[in-house]
Amino acid sequence: MKRVLMLGTGGTIASEMTGSGLAPALTSEQLVAQVPEIAALCDITCEQLFSIDSTNITPDHWLLLEDAIERNFDRYDGFVIAHGTDTMAYTAAALSYLVQSSPKPIVLTGAQKPILFENTDSKTNLADAFRCAVSDLCGVMIVFNGRVILGTRARKTRTTSFQAFSSINYPLLAVLQNGFLMEYIRPECLPAPRFFRRLDPRVGLLKIIPGTDCGLLDYLLAHNDAVIIESYGVGGLPSYQGSGFFDGIRRAIEGGKTVVMTTQVQNEGSNLAVYDVGFHLKHDLLLLEAYDMTTEAALAKLMWILGETKDPAQIRRLFCKPISHDLLYLKDEAQNEK
Repeated sequence: MKRVLMLGTGGTIASEMTGSGLAPALTSEQLVAQVPEIAALCDITCEQLFSIDSTNITPDHWLLLEDAIERNFDRYDGFVIAHGTDTMAYTAAALSYLVQSSPKPIVLTGAQKPILFENTDSKTNLADAFRCAVSDLCGVMIVFNGRVILGTRARKTRTTSFQAFSSINYPLLAVLQNGFLMEYIRPECLPAPRFFRRLDPRVGLLKIIPGTDCGLLDYLLAHNDAVIIESYGVGGLPSYQGSGFFDGIRRAIEGGKTVVMTTQVQNEGSNLAVYDVGFHLKHDLLLLEAYDMTTEAALAKLMWILGETKDPAQIRRLFCKPISHDLLYLKDEAQNEK
């Protein structure tokens, strides 16, 4: 029988009602006890790393998860992480860079309703997560509402529905129906994973809206090592007289900052070369472009890269290198950095 390590972190799945709303209360052992059928799937060991609402997740928590997986990797055949849904996609992306090319499944799951509630999705999600953890799947994934989503491609797209997560710009890895796992894609993996133990949390995010003051970007650049700009459509920045974005980004890049352009649009990705408002950013300033990456993956990838190097050439090379299928739409410098 395979051995699976269950890591508890809190979240809705482990919450109980308090006088001020839902709050994490149950341990990983208590969660497992609510789904007796999984005991027949594998030998389960539980470890409670922390117990928080996932709104309170920080990069330090991601490093705790990496450490738990690394120090137990040779002892277990798979890993299940019970996690809150609000930041689960960020955690899945971060673990995809901290534990690269894992030959064993690292499965994140959670719920939209606590496990002790009636009509909860917790029990099905947890059972499905363990089914994936004992399967031949590999790498980091989210298992939720019968869907298996690659860790670098997940996003929470519904706030309350059971079908909370979508796979962005990439097919589902598998689906589960009535306890049966049907694989579509098997991610590439290596005989042994590559573990990384450092992150640079000094990465900011600016969402452009009509009339955004460039001073907001200047502030973020002054207080971070990198900034991701979520702009409109396929990409670009306001260029009307006095907007100041072009000069502000130029000064930041000359000062050693990293700037990445992505899109607010969920599907299909960016392409700065299409419009004049993006062309000069791409070709004159040479800022980085996320293309079809999710914002969650771009942010986690930058934190990982900046934890490894501050050299601009290496930052560009690593950001443009596809890792765990986080980047498919390769053009220009991305093609050259393969």
